[in-house]
Amino acid sequence: FFFSGVMEKLGLGPEVLLEENPRLIYARLTGFGQTGKYAKSAGHDINYLALSGVLSKLGRKDENPYAPLNLLADFAGGGVLCAMGIIIALYERTKSGKGQIVDASMVEGTAYLSSFLWKSQNLGLWNRPRGENLLDSGAPFYETYRTSDGKYMAVGAIEPQFYEQLIKGLGLDSDKLPSQLSFSDWPKMKKMFASIFAQKTQTEWCSIFDGTDACVTPVLSFDDAASHQHNKQRGSFIKNDQEEISPRPAPLLSRTPAVPSFKRDPFIGEHTEEKLLEYRFTKEEIAKPHSDKVIEFSKPKANL
Repeated sequence: FFFSGVMEKLGLGPEVLLEENPRLIYARLTGFGQTGKYAKSAGHDINYLALSGVLSKLGRKDENPYAPLNLLADFAGGGVLCAMGIIIALYERTKSGKGQIVDASMVEGTAYLSSFLWKSQNLGLWNRPRGENLLDSGAPFYETYRTSDGKYMAVGAIEPQFYEQLIKGLGLDSDKLPSQLSFSDWPKMKKMFASIFAQKTQTEWCSIFDGTDACVTPVLSFDDAASHQHNKQRGSFIKNDQEEISPRPAPLLSRTPAVPSFKRDPFIGEHTEEKLLEYRFTKEEIAKPHSDKVIEFSKPKANL
């Protein structure tokens, strides 16, 4: 739940359930955490990202900070870190035999994900304004470039040996260019690289850089990603029985790999009644929360 206190209102707070089952792992995933000034406040990914400090680092030079969809706080700092907390608590339970409460704050999860940024501030990687640093679109060799057919190439040639292959693939002579880490020349170099990438199609650039270590790859749409040769060879994307494409579960385990379902995703509420009946709730008990709109029923319509 994104708001604290919701489960208490239902009489299902952690104190109640842990009294019933001391081995229970009770995970609480909220935006701002269970305590603190904002604990009762509403918010979304962009707000949690902002409070974590990370949003201030995202964006191009002279532009407003921007949030990368809702991936960082909701899913990475929220869902993934909460799942990790559950796994840690489960492992600890094998030693103590006791459960515990996992307080997963999306603000703190996102901040923790960004530990690298905090701990590398004195290394010179992030001491310039937003959009002028090594990994935030400041460097010409860590950037995206538009191709002649309106698509894009992603460039990540950080190491000198990779940068040299980038320069070679672009048809340039490194002896006639400024040093790779000459910050003052970065804007000029970006314009030069952009003009060169704009002269060929994405496919043409792939034919030049595929098989090299220049760290240059095509920026693929969802459809293109699913049909790309590398991803097809690994089976990275799957189709369900409705021909809908989605990523295969990751990471891939050698002995117990996940077995994905090829059925369509269920509608919200499609199995609510069925599952509640399985857990021995009566139809009368189910009717009240349904009429109060606490739970939802949604049966798929037959295709005639």
